[in-house]
Amino acid sequence: MVYPIVKFGDPVLEREADNVTEFDTAELHQFLEDMFQSMYASKGVGLAAPQIGFSRKIAVIDVSNGENPSDKLVLINPKIVHIEGKQVGEEGCLSIPGFREQVRRARRVTVRANNVQGEEFERTGEDLLARAFLHETDHLYGRLYITHISALKRDLMKRKIKKLQRAGEWG
Repeated sequence: MVYPIVKFGDPVLEREADNVTEFDTAELHQFLEDMFQSMYASKGVGLAAPQIGFSRKIAVIDVSNGENPSDKLVLINPKIVHIEGKQVGEEGCLSIPGFREQVRRARRVTVRANNVQGEEFERTGEDLLARAFLHETDHLYGRLYITHISALKRDLMKRKIKKLQRAGEWG
């Protein structure tokens, strides 16, 4: 099932998601498959559960855009445990369509998370994967990438979104 993407302004995007406590269930496996389908349908490289309206600490990432099945990653209850270096690059978000900004992030990131069976693992990523780890983990703690841009750019973006909302073109 492909879920619609929740857009900026929905409260689910601005609060910390709930930890996952039950693993390796048929429901969880199906939900993860639906998350990947929803992400691919929206042409994203990552998707957090709050972005489809579910307040759960689950994110899926595939920086290959479905080209390489071994690149599919599931992060449940993730925490960033190490960052190093710096990179600046254009970043967007499925929940803020039509907007992209230059965002400074760490270049190398290690995340600790659970897999679908509930086993804890660590994974280190660089460049785009590092950016995806940080971006998706931010979502699970109620933060959007716009918290990493200047207040001026953020205010301009919010004003444009309010204008789209008033025109009925957002949501």
